[in-house]
Amino acid sequence: MFLTFFVNTIKAVHDYSDLLRASIASAGNDHRLGANEAPPAIISAFIGKYLTTVLEQVETRVGGKFDEQDEAMLKLDIHKSIPELMLDNTDRNRTSPFAFTGNKFEFRAVGSSANCANNMTVLNTIVAETLKTFKKDVDALIDKGEKKEVAIMQILQKYVVSSKKVLFEGDGYSEAWANEAEKRGLPNVKTTPLALDAYITEKSKKLFESNDIYSHSELEARHEIMLEDYVKKVQIEARIMGELATTYILPSAVKYQNVLISNIKGLKEAGLKESAYANQLQLVEAISNHIAIMSDGVEKMIEERKKANELTNSRDKAIAYCENVKGKYFDVIRYSVDKLELMVDDAYWLLPKYREILFLR
Repeated sequence: MFLTFFVNTIKAVHDYSDLLRASIASAGNDHRLGANEAPPAIISAFIGKYLTTVLEQVETRVGGKFDEQDEAMLKLDIHKSIPELMLDNTDRNRTSPFAFTGNKFEFRAVGSSANCANNMTVLNTIVAETLKTFKKDVDALIDKGEKKEVAIMQILQKYVVSSKKVLFEGDGYSEAWANEAEKRGLPNVKTTPLALDAYITEKSKKLFESNDIYSHSELEARHEIMLEDYVKKVQIEARIMGELATTYILPSAVKYQNVLISNIKGLKEAGLKESAYANQLQLVEAISNHIAIMSDGVEKMIEERKKANELTNSRDKAIAYCENVKGKYFDVIRYSVDKLELMVDDAYWLLPKYREILFLR
């Protein structure tokens, strides 16, 4: 029973990885995935060394033949080892989105602000669908005269072979894994608007309708609402970013820049050589460059927002906000603001600095 549900869950994750990715998609989670102990956007399953060995034994069974005389399941030592396994005989890979940790699977890629009901709906549905297919496959072998236990093991072996490419035990953050995942054919959808497409594929519609979960129109409606939610959140982020840059960062940087300019003038009037105020000149220039980049970025971001707002198709609008607003300008503006934070005197900086947030006592 353990092996049946274990392998069927892995196969469900393999067969519907795009749908699992869609279930965790949100504007906030796009920032989180692949950073600070959050798993990457590539859906894979971690099962630990012990269970990897168990599945390898199932997979490499000579000729794929199981019979009662072999006592296949006992030879795998499943019954004796499960109690030990329940004590958590695995290392806890924090970079895996779907990890088995002793007596349970953990779906770790769900966003911290998400209602997990949506994710559980998807997870329960794909496992249920896989189990239904599993029963049909096993019954087909039983009808041909195979014993139940033998039929089960033969189908499990088939499932292990067909879904093993979703299993990964290493560092999910590494570039090597991204390259390996691409070779394996695992999707790596990094943005919400594209990830949500998985909800409205023919495969997903058939899945949810056949299990009486969502109708075609309900899926389309949910897809539309999730796209609108994404647009609204990125829109708010863009507006707040522009406001903070214009009304907090810019005045602080200019005030400090004026202080430096006054200092340079004073040193000049005192008859000192240029080397005496060379550092101040460099700082003034660096601040000016970052002010220009930040202000230019904010203006262009506003223009892209206006263009995106004119689009009537929700998917097109979400992609425009993702690629042309957030993708082009968020990091550019953020980079210059972070640099200014390191240059501007604390007395003139109106917002808490990262140093103060991290080490505040």
